[in-house]
Amino acid sequence: MDTQHGKTALVLGATGGIGGEVARQLRRAGWRVKGLVRQLNRVTGRDDGIEWLEGDAMNAADVLRAAQGASAIVHAVNPPAYQRWGELVLPMMANTIAAARVTGARIVLPGTVYNYGTEVFPLVAEDAPQHPHTRKGAVRVALEQRLEAAARDGVRSLVVRAGDFFGPQAGNSWFSQGVVKRGQPVRAAVQPGAAGHAWAYLPDVARTMVLLLEREATLPAFARFHMAGHWDATGAQMAESVQRVVLAETGRAPRIARFPWPVVTLLAPVVRIFRELKEMRYLWQQPLQLRNEALVAVLGAEPHTPLDDAVRETLIGLGCLPPAQPSARQASTQAHA
Repeated sequence: MDTQHGKTALVLGATGGIGGEVARQLRRAGWRVKGLVRQLNRVTGRDDGIEWLEGDAMNAADVLRAAQGASAIVHAVNPPAYQRWGELVLPMMANTIAAARVTGARIVLPGTVYNYGTEVFPLVAEDAPQHPHTRKGAVRVALEQRLEAAARDGVRSLVVRAGDFFGPQAGNSWFSQGVVKRGQPVRAAVQPGAAGHAWAYLPDVARTMVLLLEREATLPAFARFHMAGHWDATGAQMAESVQRVVLAETGRAPRIARFPWPVVTLLAPVVRIFRELKEMRYLWQQPLQLRNEALVAVLGAEPHTPLDDAVRETLIGLGCLPPAQPSARQASTQAHA
C-alpha cells in the first residue's frame, strides 16, 4: 500500500460529534482527511485541514466519488434527532460498503450498546449474542451483520463499541442534554439512573480508532473491539464528577438531581423524543459494562483520560464553564515565544 493511499481517510459525518473528533485526530496523526457534507457553505472558512466535498451519504455516486484514494471510510453519519432510522441508516451503510468494495478501503463504524438485550448484562464481550430490545438496536445489529457479510466478500471493516459519548465537541448526547444544560452554568448535575453505566470520552474513542487503523496489517477482515471507557459503578459517579469539577472551578457545588423519568413516561405518548428516551430507559436501570481485553491485547492499553479532566474539558466545550486561563508564568512564556 503506497504512503498516500495508506494515510487517506474519508469521514462521513465529519461535522458531527464522533466523526468530527475522528477527523481531527486523523489529521493530527498525519492522515489526509476528506469530509463529505451536503452543503459546503456549512464548512466554508474552516481552518481544520479537512478537504471538504459536497455530497450526500444517501447518494451512492457521491460516496464513491469522495472515497477515491481512501484506505479508510469512517461511517459516522446518523439521521438527526433519532428520526427516520429505518429509512436512512441501512441505505447509507449500503453506499459505504459499495464504495469500500471498489476502493479497497476499510470501513470504520462507531458501535453502540443498543445492540444488546439484558440477557447478556452486566459484563459484555465482543462475542456476546445481540438480541436488542429496541427498534434502533435492531438497526444497529443489522449494520454490523452487513459488515460481517461484506467482510466474507473482501470488504474489511472495524467496529469500535463504547458507552455513552461525552466530550468538548460531542454534539447531542446524554451528557449535554441530560446531565447538564449546554451553554448554561451548572446549577444541577443530573443523574439519569441508579445502575452502573458505561461512558466514553470522545477524544479517547477517536484516538482508539486511529491507533487501530495504524495497525491495519494485524487486523482481521471483520474486527470488533469494545472500550471500557469510564465505568460509573453506582450510576452517580458522573454527576459527582461534574459536582467536583464545578466546585473546583467556581467555588460553588451544584446539587445532584434525578432525571425526570416520570415526566418522560407521562408525556411519551404525545412527545416523540420522550418516546425515544423511554425506549432506552433500560440502559439506565440495569448495569452494562463493556469488556476491553481484546482491545488491550492489541494496543497494550486503552486510551483513557482521567474522569475529572475529561469532564472539565467537556464542560468548557459545552459553554458551561469558562475556558481555562493560563497562569501568569504560562502567559509570560507565550508572550516571549
